[in-house]
Amino acid sequence: MKKSIRIRLLPTQEQELLMLKSIGCSRFTYNWALNKCNELYQQGIKYNMSDVRKEFTQLKKQDDFKWLNEVSNTTMVESMRSLDKAFKSFFKKIGKYPKFKSKRKLRQSFYVRYDRLHFKNNICNIEKIGKVKFKTNYKIPNCKYSNPYCSFDGKYWYLSFGVEVEENQTTLNKNLSIGIDLGISNLAIVNCLDKPIKNINKTKRVKRLNKRLKRLQRQISRKYEANKQGNKFVKTNNIIKLEKQIKSLHRKLSNIRLNHTHQTTNKIIKLYPYRIVMEDLNISGMMKNKYLSKAIQEQCFYEFIRQMKYKCEFNGIEFIQVDRFYPSSKTCSCCGQIKSDLKLKDRIYVCDNCGFEIDRDKNASINLGNYGLV
Repeated sequence: MKKSIRIRLLPTQEQELLMLKSIGCSRFTYNWALNKCNELYQQGIKYNMSDVRKEFTQLKKQDDFKWLNEVSNTTMVESMRSLDKAFKSFFKKIGKYPKFKSKRKLRQSFYVRYDRLHFKNNICNIEKIGKVKFKTNYKIPNCKYSNPYCSFDGKYWYLSFGVEVEENQTTLNKNLSIGIDLGISNLAIVNCLDKPIKNINKTKRVKRLNKRLKRLQRQISRKYEANKQGNKFVKTNNIIKLEKQIKSLHRKLSNIRLNHTHQTTNKIIKLYPYRIVMEDLNISGMMKNKYLSKAIQEQCFYEFIRQMKYKCEFNGIEFIQVDRFYPSSKTCSCCGQIKSDLKLKDRIYVCDNCGFEIDRDKNASINLGNYGLV
């Protein structure tokens, strides 16, 4: 199976400038190709990405677009491949119609040519960028690297790539089936653990950071209104300074949540069950609830499920996602009776048949753990 490795890069100012140019050229290529496909569609012609690429090659030869040759050609070709994949997903009704990439909202990353990527003595060679210093705790194998991407999170530069590894040979507990019920008040309730896994967003540290973030956002909003000239906003040095602070806080909060998710999934995986069962949550539907959407977003349910999937695969653990309509909360974990009139506000499950009382979420996790066994 493939394992992803991420290392931190330590580029010089000149190398950082080339990396930023690569991000800009990648975005420009994607938007240019999308505009070309839209023009062809309006003319009633079906797009062909190979023809679009040929036209883009001619564009690079023009004097006005010679700056495109300063970065790796593979980076721009991969942008067009990404657009082609987006169109195919749209035609298969899997994804939405591709949109133009905004400089303001775009994730700052670009593709790196994999066959020119080499590592030696804490220095990696990236095409057109040169030899960049890096630091990591990983032992990087000398093999073929897949899907390498260089990214910038507002503070640090990272290089991520995939390597082929063997599955982790671990002895699994054949008597342990784990059921996990995700929630809002607590991140996860596990059937074999006495205490639920806490919600990191309720800790003092995260609350303090959120409070500071709100204060800065109100402050920058007032400054924008004060410097408004007609329909345009004028960015002053103070506004730029505040924007950097807000971006830094968002980055810190994101890293805290991601770290907590990794620690939680590792804790569950190290119990070494033979299988893990979770619900197939309709997260996009849950996000439409205006009262709970922010709390659901901060819990990072999708990321939690994604990590559980690949960690189960790596350790040879069976991962099962039951249907979202499976009545895990309404079924009594003691006698199996289904309580159809159970409401969301009922946090304690009381069985009408046997009188069994238990926490609603704990009951759901036990039912998930027993799924298909009884």
